[in-house]
Amino acid sequence: MTTPWIRAFAPASVSNVGPGFDTFGFAVEGMGDLVAARTSSIPGARLLEITGDDGSLPREAAKNTAGIAASQVLDRIAALDGRDKANGEDGVGVELRLEKGMPLASGLGSSAASAVAAAVAVNAALGGHLSQETLLHCAIEGERIACGAAHGDNAAPSLYGGFVLVRGKGTPRIDPLPVPEGLSCAILRPHVAVQTGAARALLGDHIPLANAITQWGHAAALVAGLFSGDYELISSAIHDVVAEPVRREWVPGFEAIQRAALESGALGCSLSGSGPSLFGLCRSQEEAQNTLAAMQQALGSATDLRGDGFVSVVGAQGARVLAAGEKP
Repeated sequence: MTTPWIRAFAPASVSNVGPGFDTFGFAVEGMGDLVAARTSSIPGARLLEITGDDGSLPREAAKNTAGIAASQVLDRIAALDGRDKANGEDGVGVELRLEKGMPLASGLGSSAASAVAAAVAVNAALGGHLSQETLLHCAIEGERIACGAAHGDNAAPSLYGGFVLVRGKGTPRIDPLPVPEGLSCAILRPHVAVQTGAARALLGDHIPLANAITQWGHAAALVAGLFSGDYELISSAIHDVVAEPVRREWVPGFEAIQRAALESGALGCSLSGSGPSLFGLCRSQEEAQNTLAAMQQALGSATDLRGDGFVSVVGAQGARVLAAGEKP
C-alpha cells in the first residue's frame, strides 16, 4: 500500500571555496533538486521518473545517486526497527520521482543535491526518525556513484545549509562557519561540462610541500576572516594553488572571467568544485550583480560559449521538506 507523496528540496552548493579542497562548502539559493517519495509494499527503492536531465541519468535505482541514498535510508530505518533485511524480514519500500533543477557536471553539487533530497524525502516518508548525521552518511554514499569518491563538501552544505567546514571520511565532522552580513556570490556557468571523476583524477595523489603550506595558510585565513568579518583577510584567502591551476585549463576563458570578476570589485574568484562554474565572492548582492555582469561579458569576449549565471547569498537554507503546493 502506498502513502501520499512527500517532497523534499536540496539546494546547489559551492565547494572548495578557493583553498578548501574537499573541506569547505556553502549552500546557494535559486537552484537545486527536488525528490518526491512515497512508501510502497515492494521492498527496496524504485525510481519511477526523472525529469530535467534530458534522459542522461540512469533510471535504475542502484546506479542513481538518489536511488542509492534512498536505499541507504531504508537500510538504516530497518536497522532501527530491528528488522533483518538480509533474511527477508524487511517489506518496506519507496518509490521516487526526481526533478533535476540544476545542470549536470556543473561544479555546483548536482549529484549531491539529488542524493540529499532523496535522503530527506524518504526519511520523512518513513516517519523522520534518522538524524542529520545519518542522512549525511546516506547522501555521501549516494554521491560516491557519481565520482568514485565519498566527500562531503557538497552534500553537507546542501543538507545543513550555511557555510560549513567538513573534516574526515565516511561520516565526516561538520562544523558551521559564520558568514559576515551581506556576503554574497556571483556564479557563472559556462555551457561546457566537466566530469567530477575526471577532474579529480587530474590532481594525482601528491602535491609539493610548498604548495601545501601555502594552501593551509589560505584555508586558515579564510576561516579567520569569516569569524572576524574581515573582508580584506577573506579576499587574501581566496587563492587555490592545488586544484585550480590544473582544472582551469578545462574552462575556456577562465583567466579572462577571473580577471573581470576581480576588476569589478569581487573579493575573490575561483572554480566551484571541479568547474566549469566559477564563483565571485562579494560584499553585497549589489556588488555580486555587477560582478556577474562583468564575468558574463568576459565569457562572451573570450570565447564563443554561452553561459548562465545567478546571484545568491553565501550560506543559504539547506534541504527541507516542502508543504503541499509549496515551491522550492
